[in-house]
Amino acid sequence: MLLIIGFYLLIKGADLFVDGASSIAKKLKVPSILIGLTIVAFGTSAPEAAVSINAALKNSSGIVVGNIVGSNIFNLLIVIGIASIIHPIDIKLNTIVKEFPFMLLATIVLYILGNDIIFQDSMVNRLSVGDGLIILSVFAVFLYYLIEMAFLSKEAQIESSDGDGKVLNIYTSLLWGVLGLGGILFGSDLVVKNSTVIALRFGMSETLVGLTIVAIGTSLPELITSIVAARKGEGDIAIGNVIGSNLFNILFILGVSSVIGTVFVEAKILLDILFLLVITIITYYFAITKKAFNRYEGIILTLTYIIYMIYIIKRN
Repeated sequence: MLLIIGFYLLIKGADLFVDGASSIAKKLKVPSILIGLTIVAFGTSAPEAAVSINAALKNSSGIVVGNIVGSNIFNLLIVIGIASIIHPIDIKLNTIVKEFPFMLLATIVLYILGNDIIFQDSMVNRLSVGDGLIILSVFAVFLYYLIEMAFLSKEAQIESSDGDGKVLNIYTSLLWGVLGLGGILFGSDLVVKNSTVIALRFGMSETLVGLTIVAIGTSLPELITSIVAARKGEGDIAIGNVIGSNLFNILFILGVSSVIGTVFVEAKILLDILFLLVITIITYYFAITKKAFNRYEGIILTLTYIIYMIYIIKRN
């Protein structure tokens, strides 16, 4: 019953949230991609932040890393995949040239800093306080880019004259956004907690729970929000949500978690980080070739995730 209520709140909350966010973008005369990269992305990543930071405080490294890596894999393969199947997503040149490469850079940084045995000749793989500060420094660069984009983007002037889409007054937009985000966060909390209890009772390991149940559960806001955005023709919000969430997950959540306390990285999860790096390159390739994610590519991404899930369940 709680799972059903949670899913309902996710879907209804996402509908309100997208309407409010896209309306705010038009009212403030800023690009929709910027709203997707910030308000929508950071808002839908709140469950990952809550779960990972709480896990860091409890020294549960498996949940911390597994949740972030699993969520990012889910975002790239399932969120983009299913959203593209429902409605093809056009990719703007700025996203191809700047945002996607930044996401790729963040993933590379994570792999290098988390692989101490190879790159630092250490006995264990871990993300130390120093590593966390490096990651947060990269996040600061990303924030600078967002601020620059908000103030200097000429695209904002072009989009501000576009009358398409639902435009509400600013107070209604904010109300819809807050109510929608509340529904998303509360709904995802119900789904994650109850799914995790069920999974642990079936004897799943902490890392596997982080990579699967917790990662999928905390990524449901991104999934539902991007699907709703794609159906409403807000492709920029859909893709911005994924890129922004993945960057926020690695650069802020994992950075803060590492500063709170050393986060140990299991050897087998490095394979998952490497897999994340590979699929980031693949999705980037899809974006470059046709400047869009079509239904065929969406099916490929979705099937890839199913194969990956079968692999990690058998592995663990």
